[in-house]
Amino acid sequence: MNSVSEKTDRNPDISIVIPAFNEEESISELVQEIKECMKGMQYEIIVIDDGSTDGTWERITELSSRFPLKGLKLSSNQGKAAALAAGFVESSGTYVVTMDADLQDDPSEIPEMIKLMEEKNYDLVSGWKKSRKDPVGKTLPSKLFNLTVKLTTGVKLHDFNCGLKVYRSSVAKNLELYGEMHRYTPVLAAQQGFSVGEKVVHHRSRKYGKTKYGMARFFRGFSDLLTVLFLHRYSYRPLHFFGAIGTILTLTGFGISAYMTVLWFGGEPIGRRPLLLLGVLLLVVGFQFISLGLLGEMLLKLSSRKSFIILERADAAGKKK
Repeated sequence: MNSVSEKTDRNPDISIVIPAFNEEESISELVQEIKECMKGMQYEIIVIDDGSTDGTWERITELSSRFPLKGLKLSSNQGKAAALAAGFVESSGTYVVTMDADLQDDPSEIPEMIKLMEEKNYDLVSGWKKSRKDPVGKTLPSKLFNLTVKLTTGVKLHDFNCGLKVYRSSVAKNLELYGEMHRYTPVLAAQQGFSVGEKVVHHRSRKYGKTKYGMARFFRGFSDLLTVLFLHRYSYRPLHFFGAIGTILTLTGFGISAYMTVLWFGGEPIGRRPLLLLGVLLLVVGFQFISLGLLGEMLLKLSSRKSFIILERADAAGKKK
């Protein structure tokens, strides 16, 4: 990963993290817009070139000499989650803002989102593209996706896909992003006990290039949703998941085997009965699931020494730190 940057005199208040893939035409205009919107604020821009094949990196390098901008170049196209993770590591601001590089997110919303965060004491504020400027082929799958995530996770947001979000630094630094997990940052934050809010934001039509969204990403997003739900519910109690399945299979197999044993004692031949094979198979698979759960518990015990996050400290006088 290569990087270029312009240093500031002190740590910025706001770090703006922007993943970019083949956005050569839009990145200069976006950076100029951010400059106009951030007047009077101490900020830094972190642009991550996610394996672009056009002149995006050259444009980022040129901009880094004129703006408080740091450029990161990934070795290949690794996806938005990996790009955001790299940006979060490099960020040093009190607030970490994420937005897309295609000019559809409006940077003028950033101050108001930070203001809402402070007023409501949120740890994360997600944008809601209530009036979305995208084709039907993109908006309809997104609505289905948002409804599914809302119902299955219990996080009451309208738009999980919006790239424009504001995080407190403590949230951004504790998120583990990979695959399509960037869609679920509000869910991941809520699962860690952080408070999550939402603000309606202005959304604009794409000005340059074409969307990178496709049906393949849509289905990958649902696959990662299963991962999020599983890890949240069972990462600290794997035996509850594997043990429950194993117990059901084992009891069913035991019942079938007991029935076949009664028939055998009654003089009925059972050697060629498929039901006998099913009973034995269920017993074996059931024991394997229970073993997986026990192994998971053992691994969890070995790695549980630093499985907590300290949000605040207080000294003996009751002062919070």
